[in-house]
Amino acid sequence: MNILLVYPETPSTYWSFHDALKFISKKSAEPPLGLITVAALLPKDWEKKLIDMNVSSLEDKHLLWADYVFLSGMSVHLKSFKEIVRRCNKLGVKVVAGGPLCTTQYQEFLGIDHFILNEAEITLPLFINDLLNGTPKHIYTSDEFPDMSLTPAPMWELLEKKKYVSMSIQYSRGCPYDCEFCSITMLNGRKPRTKSSGQFINELNVLYEQGWRGDVSVVDDNFIGNKKKLKTEILPALVEWSKEKKHPFSFITEVSVNIADDEELMRLMIEAGFYSIFIGIETPNDESLEECGKSQNRRRNLITSIQRLQQKGFIVSGGFIVGFDNDRDDIFDQQINFIQKSGIVSAMVGLLNAPTGTKLFKRLKSEKRLLEFFSGDNMDGSINFIPKMNYRDLIGGYSKILNTIYGQQEFYERVKKFLNEYRLPSWRTARISLTEVKAFFRLLWILGIIERGKKYFWKLFFVSLFKHPKKFPLAMTFAVYGFHFRKITQSV
Repeated sequence: MNILLVYPETPSTYWSFHDALKFISKKSAEPPLGLITVAALLPKDWEKKLIDMNVSSLEDKHLLWADYVFLSGMSVHLKSFKEIVRRCNKLGVKVVAGGPLCTTQYQEFLGIDHFILNEAEITLPLFINDLLNGTPKHIYTSDEFPDMSLTPAPMWELLEKKKYVSMSIQYSRGCPYDCEFCSITMLNGRKPRTKSSGQFINELNVLYEQGWRGDVSVVDDNFIGNKKKLKTEILPALVEWSKEKKHPFSFITEVSVNIADDEELMRLMIEAGFYSIFIGIETPNDESLEECGKSQNRRRNLITSIQRLQQKGFIVSGGFIVGFDNDRDDIFDQQINFIQKSGIVSAMVGLLNAPTGTKLFKRLKSEKRLLEFFSGDNMDGSINFIPKMNYRDLIGGYSKILNTIYGQQEFYERVKKFLNEYRLPSWRTARISLTEVKAFFRLLWILGIIERGKKYFWKLFFVSLFKHPKKFPLAMTFAVYGFHFRKITQSV
């Protein structure tokens, strides 16, 4: 069998960092971990190739080489996903599709020969067995959640690694929380399932032996879902591994805000090499937090929690949402004030949407408020339900948030606030690569000379250089992020 694994093109959004990647001559922030894990589940004697359309072009000759095209993606990939299917149909190439997009919306797709839904560790072997026996079915699905020990090490060797900013790895699936708008528990359950420390360390060794050095994103739904196992098994083993290997990897992951309540957990994560964490803050409005079931964010001072994390050595990125039923007219100013006070530089603000199958989707459907169109991109100005707030006011307020927090003066002020709070982990070195040197001169030219509002950049430049010299490279990285955020804001 010749198997071509294809990952659709991600549209340019705040999350894509497309404009920032150009400074360091990279094509994509992260690789398609799901597809390279699926590749490892396929028979070893099958030929496998990967085309990630975010780093390489998909040509007809690639499709014609394949006996089957394996296609996966998320909601945001909908447009590119359908175009790939159309091209395969035109050339007569069979398509096998799976992943989050298909698992929740497979009824909406034509032209796909076989759907491998839910988690591939269970459904993919059933398909392979039937295929080898000449009796493959159209749909394979399961309501079981597989043991993570069944998951093989991903085939990172299929990737053009130099084109990515980071590599990806997974430790657990599932989240103990059940936020109304989130599809995680529907897809992966509420009981976190984890790999063993030996399994996880072995995967890191594979990456290390393949020559990767730099950022590694642990793409868990909530890395701290099982705190006890983390603190007693995984993190102690990872601390030892990182020290022994002299910290070849810097880790990024997603956590819930209650990590700020656990001193030991924060200490172990920093020692292990974690430096950047994403947290779903959502909103400073307590009524909206109650509405969406975000219990872990309530009854706490969120600003204090974020600053505690920054002081421990974490760069906190945050997700924010407007459009809840309980949002009032002042929610836009509340969000702006919160984001500015928090020092969260990468503040990703989106409109509430209801992904197919979520609790929110079901509630809005029962209230006859659902709309048919769903782009999968909560930052493109579209929503798939009728909001309680006047839609025009919602869009106007959303635009106000984006244009304010990503305005140069406000953005650079937020970076300076972060630099004042942030404590650099002792293991982070000031080693500068040739790529970073080239990026530095590029940013001086674009941000310091060409772009309007350059005075704000130069203020940050000199403040960080003289007041926070060890954090200066980080400040310049954030300046590049700001350039990307401004570019996207202009197109929203």
